[in-house]
Amino acid sequence: MKILIACEESQEVCKAFRKLGHETYSCDILDCSGGHPEWHIKGDVLKHLDEGWDLMIAFPPCTYISRAGTRWLFPKGELNKERYEKGLKTKEFFMTLLNANIPRIVIENPVPHKVFKMPKETQIIQPFYFGHKSQKTTLLWIKDLPKLQSTNTLSREINPEYYICNKGWKHSKFTANWDAKKKSKTFSGIAKAMAEQWGNQSELKKQIGTIKVHNR
Repeated sequence: MKILIACEESQEVCKAFRKLGHETYSCDILDCSGGHPEWHIKGDVLKHLDEGWDLMIAFPPCTYISRAGTRWLFPKGELNKERYEKGLKTKEFFMTLLNANIPRIVIENPVPHKVFKMPKETQIIQPFYFGHKSQKTTLLWIKDLPKLQSTNTLSREINPEYYICNKGWKHSKFTANWDAKKKSKTFSGIAKAMAEQWGNQSELKKQIGTIKVHNR
């Protein structure tokens, strides 16, 4: 298949599909850090949506629409209009990807703030469903593909240690020393599951009669 991994500079998912023989390209406005610039399209992904892709998996920016950013959206209990406008533009970008003319689409993002009225997600996953000792609630919006199946579920009682920063906010020690790029990188177990489950054409053909087509 010809596959586009949108808004990915790490190439974690791109490389997982490449290992299975798919013609896969990552795309981001940043240079790739995954070691394969020959598989990377640097630029605005919106300019590359109509290039005959069979599948797109996208990781659009979430800074301005994430529920985790509530303290910035409502400082002192009042709406930050500038940030809200940026959130609306972020949603517009998200919806353009979700409505792209590509047969199969998956969009990944964290839990959004309810004020932006994002469409209902198809599935919620956690890294510990795929062998990672970490909690990170991740939402998937899926079009014409089956839900991602867990591959190595660890204890659901995982409670990573937290610390309180000097501003009084709680952060996970697991990601305390990670920069923004590392925090946004897809966990390897999730990338592997995506490639093996959504890149297996024979398996998809078996399921095609039962796959629910999720509205865009």
